[in-house]
Amino acid sequence: MTYSTMTKPRLLVDWAAAVIATGALSGCMTYSAYRKCGFDGCPGDATITNEVRALFNQHPVLEPPNIIDVQTVNHVVYLNGLVDTDLERQLAESVAREAQGVTQVINSIGISGNR
Repeated sequence: MTYSTMTKPRLLVDWAAAVIATGALSGCMTYSAYRKCGFDGCPGDATITNEVRALFNQHPVLEPPNIIDVQTVNHVVYLNGLVDTDLERQLAESVAREAQGVTQVINSIGISGNR
């Protein structure tokens, strides 16, 4: 067995663990916000999400085929989805930080590398 064939399963296991950990962290953060703010979310979260989406609409490079989901929990913006380049990933994070009331941006956007 060669080195490259031995490491591929390990990379897959590491990737899966990272995905599971990210999901668990998001779940913990959501529960924490629920305890603090209730079912309707924290005041201002929906406004922040809408503002981030409106800011994204001002940047055509972030439009489809890119897929970016925006969620706000306790003024923390979570970005998930898929874009073509790392520059677009960085731009999405930078634009999200511009929204009023954002305390942090968690960027979990993946790169498809189609361009």
